[in-house]
Amino acid sequence: MRKPAESSAPLAELIAQRWSPRALDGTGEVSWEQLRALLEAARWAPSFGNTQPARYLVGRRGDDTFRRILATLTPRNQGWAHRAGALLVAVMVTRNEKGEIPYAEYGLGLAGQNLVLQAVAEGLVAHQMAGFDADAVRREFAVPPEAVPRVAIAVGVQGDAEVLGEERDIERERAPRRRLPLGEFAFTGTWGTSALP
Repeated sequence: MRKPAESSAPLAELIAQRWSPRALDGTGEVSWEQLRALLEAARWAPSFGNTQPARYLVGRRGDDTFRRILATLTPRNQGWAHRAGALLVAVMVTRNEKGEIPYAEYGLGLAGQNLVLQAVAEGLVAHQMAGFDADAVRREFAVPPEAVPRVAIAVGVQGDAEVLGEERDIERERAPRRRLPLGEFAFTGTWGTSALP
């Protein structure tokens, strides 16, 4: 199922096609070559002073790291993410040898966006999740104090919405994508005054 963005201006195809499905094909594979491309895309994201605060824990379906990441997800997310071809945890490094890393969270966000857009380029889908136990990730993977597990990411091959089982989840998967209109998004002069005609 494709759900391209309905935009007021033409968008790059990768941006228009990116969305976050939960319906994944439990037999679909994510190869190491594809994972390498996703991680390279994340690695080349901009960051403040080239501090590169993004790090990733990576597991492919069937391996021990995948199982351990899955166990840290909320039960609701486990209910669909087990079908992912790969699970990752994006980790933000907050300090380096020079001290506190400015804008580390912003840098991790930029890396995450690169990663999910590369997933689209690879014919895959990616769904980022706040619903996981960061402390459990920290314990399970011996994450050091200066690193903060910030978001889990399921990557896989899109499946049929029916795999989600519950009618409300199927409807949610099929629902049109929504965003604020540009008039409520970009301002000029004073807050709330639309920047665009």
